Amino acid sequence: MKKQKNKLAGLQKRKAVSGYLFVAPFIIGFLLFMVRPLVHSLYMSFSEVELGAGNFVSHFRGIFNYNNAFRVDPDFNRLLTEEISRMAVNSLAIMVFSFFVALILNQKFKGRALVRAVFFLPVILSSGVMLGLETDNSLMANLQTSVETAAQGVNITDALKEILRTAGVGVRAYEKVFEVIDNIYDVAISSGIQIIIFLSGLQTISSSMYEAADIEGCTKWESLWKITFPMVSSLFLVNWIYTIVDFCMRSDNAVIEKIQNTMMKNMNYGFASAMSWVYFLIVIAIVGVTSLIISRRVYYYE
Repeated sequence: MKKQKNKLAGLQKRKAVSGYLFVAPFIIGFLLFMVRPLVHSLYMSFSEVELGAGNFVSHFRGIFNYNNAFRVDPDFNRLLTEEISRMAVNSLAIMVFSFFVALILNQKFKGRALVRAVFFLPVILSSGVMLGLETDNSLMANLQTSVETAAQGVNITDALKEILRTAGVGVRAYEKVFEVIDNIYDVAISSGIQIIIFLSGLQTISSSMYEAADIEGCTKWESLWKITFPMVSSLFLVNWIYTIVDFCMRSDNAVIEKIQNTMMKNMNYGFASAMSWVYFLIVIAIVGVTSLIISRRVYYYE
């Protein structure tokens, strides 16, 4: 028994060392290239920055910039609330969409490799030059116009909205649902990495577990919640954090656009730094709280 425990302890140590070696390049890069700019940005957020001849001159002003962000600027609070709300809705939609697409792609059918490639293709296309083409794509705009013209003004989504509104169904609830439906393209194109992560987790589940469940009389629905969901629950935490961080770095984020305009066009580096740190701390708090909640429901297995 002691030898077996020692072997397990040695295996755990080797896994820990491998993990630290894996993240070491990021830690070294962060310490060398990120710590100093972060500290400088934090100091700038408490200062009034003047542009000199090839340098910056900072005058410490305390919480002046933060006061302007929350109490003077007419747009920051509104944009912050709208983007956080949009982040919550889109992140949940991406998680649900990517999980069920991964379930479908994990099934055995002809052309499975091609279908997987199609779903992962947006990850490749959403980088570099292709991202610029996608955000200003006249071909897609013309295609959308053609589809609307061919439909002769019939919009099923708008018609369904009118039916639900007339029936007295909760306005705020179905508006969020239709918001996700209207942005299904954005949801799909943002789900590539999450689908791959879920798919890799699904492929580690032994088929013997499902065979045993079938012998015991479990339905597919029961197997989903009793076997599949617990076995990949740890990946929900990984995908959730990745989805939030990815959303906050998107080019169509209104808060990021305001910060960039304040910094680049207005040359107000102190105010832009203050807004950046407010947004950063709020996102970190959301990630921390939600990760704590999700981690309590995660099932870890050997």
